[in-house]
Amino acid sequence: MKTVTATPLTREAFAPFGDVIETAGAESFLINGGKCRRFHDLARVEAAGADARVLINIFRAEPYPMPLRLEMVERHPLGSQAFIPLAPRPYLVVVCPDEAGRPGAPQAFVSHPGQGVNYARGIWHAVLTPIGETQDFLVVDRGGEGRNLEEHFFDDPFEIHLPDMP
Repeated sequence: MKTVTATPLTREAFAPFGDVIETAGAESFLINGGKCRRFHDLARVEAAGADARVLINIFRAEPYPMPLRLEMVERHPLGSQAFIPLAPRPYLVVVCPDEAGRPGAPQAFVSHPGQGVNYARGIWHAVLTPIGETQDFLVVDRGGEGRNLEEHFFDDPFEIHLPDMP
């Protein structure tokens, strides 16, 4: 089985796949009479196709055994999909570049507590994978007509390892 070891999630490393949603380094300004700081334009939300609309959901995800046996990835051709953790705990992010309509070799990241991700439209990614315990996420994605889910099952699964974590 091929193995991949996750690395820390950064804006630069994740840029080919979408956006890292975090306040560090973001454009910000005060609103509401100076009582609230707005961290502005953190991710590009995409919703294409007939009767497309943006959905806001909460997903409650259970952890998988580690190392993760990656047998399947999915993508959403008609819209982006953002995951924002509702607790300051890390989770595993696995993405694959597109290679002629099929996923290439996976890349894996471990989020810092509080970081979210926004998978750009059409990006291959693993399912939501919290580390260690059940976790809630605010999820922003696309609703509307059209098939917005493609799945790919690998002939030879990958084994995704977490880095040594303090």
